[in-house]
Amino acid sequence: MTKDALFLTIEVGSTITKANGFNLLPEGRFEHIAQGFAPTSVNAGDVRTGVEQAVAELQAQAGKLGADAEMFVNSSAAGGLRMTVHGLTYNMTARAAREAALGAGAIVKKVTAGLLDSYELDEIRSIEPNIILLAGGVDYGEKGIVLQNAMAIANLHLAAPVVYAGNTAIRPAIQQIFEEAHIELMIAANVFPEVDVLNIDPLRKIIHDVFNRHIIHAPGMEHIAELTHHGILPTPGAVLRGAELFAEVMGDCLVFDVGGATTDVHSVTDGSPEWTSRSIEPEPRAKRTVEGDLGVFINARNIVELDGEPEWMERLADLQAIPTTERQKELVRWLCNKAVSIGVRRHAAVVTDSYTSTGKKKIVKGKDLTAVKWVIGTGGALTRVEGGRDILRSICTGAGKHLLPTPDALILMDRNYLFSALGTLAQTYPEEVKSTFQHWTATEVV
Repeated sequence: MTKDALFLTIEVGSTITKANGFNLLPEGRFEHIAQGFAPTSVNAGDVRTGVEQAVAELQAQAGKLGADAEMFVNSSAAGGLRMTVHGLTYNMTARAAREAALGAGAIVKKVTAGLLDSYELDEIRSIEPNIILLAGGVDYGEKGIVLQNAMAIANLHLAAPVVYAGNTAIRPAIQQIFEEAHIELMIAANVFPEVDVLNIDPLRKIIHDVFNRHIIHAPGMEHIAELTHHGILPTPGAVLRGAELFAEVMGDCLVFDVGGATTDVHSVTDGSPEWTSRSIEPEPRAKRTVEGDLGVFINARNIVELDGEPEWMERLADLQAIPTTERQKELVRWLCNKAVSIGVRRHAAVVTDSYTSTGKKKIVKGKDLTAVKWVIGTGGALTRVEGGRDILRSICTGAGKHLLPTPDALILMDRNYLFSALGTLAQTYPEEVKSTFQHWTATEVV
């Protein structure tokens, strides 16, 4: 193909770097031209080597890129931000803060609720977080514990910046505490301004901005950053943004990214009125969970141990990053199936019985997925393994102990792994990305 790519997306992953070329068609949607892959070259001391190799492979398919190609970048090469989160009560501020962090490129290493004790402070110090999130209290509510936690964190004298997203009434006092300790402080809107009101988007934006500063510490990334005017998105944030835009035009969705080390689950849905009316805590419309123990290569042993089938432990000797024999493919297929099955049940709401003075009633805790219309597979393992669609179909069982997608949900496989690329383009071209999703679903066999 000889078309010039007017748009170039680069994804610098922890192991693989991907380059995608796109044209913007007159009807206002992106056309995918070609794709290139290369090993990420962090260990070689400069990520540019892998980027250049991936772009060269793309050019071999599509021809020389246009000199005016607009570049967009997402990355997870430096790892996510190590983050600690400290709120007032776990089911409110601490939990809400964790939801915001997971959508913005942060890895939550510790969550605390209530007054920080000496053991927790020692653990924070040992984690050496890249960012600390302090929250707590609805607006004009509890003050004392949050202020004490602020002073305790300031006295650690860590290099990490602090984000405050709690009770607005004590912002001046919080600012003074960290100013006197010479610690960078950023202010976000309260994540829980009122009881049962969840407000995570302003906090998510601040965490993303910190990620942009952090990501350039991958060797050579500062030079990649100079090639784009759009900043560098965290890869998981790009996938989540893609899911949000997909849901706007096509309906509620659930997206699985099954990798070698983790399984990421993204959902964009408000749930069904039947079940959300029974929910005991609010959930964000767009939610991401990262299952760090569910990977089909690095963490394959964890999956086998969780499932409890010893015969598969012996089969791990056949495991290859890129399976070639039918026996190796069968193993990866089984691991993908278990990663999806376990991951979705951790992500989804659980229905339990509550006994009250008026009798037994059902209550819901977590994310209701019964209104999901589309179940989407992206990433490497799940989209490449034979039977990926059947794996996604198998979790569409509807309401039971877990509130899962219903059997009539539509299945879509992102075989070219374009979800993160389109989510990255959406920084500047959200309407064009939505048109692309509409065309994609209209032409894809579901």
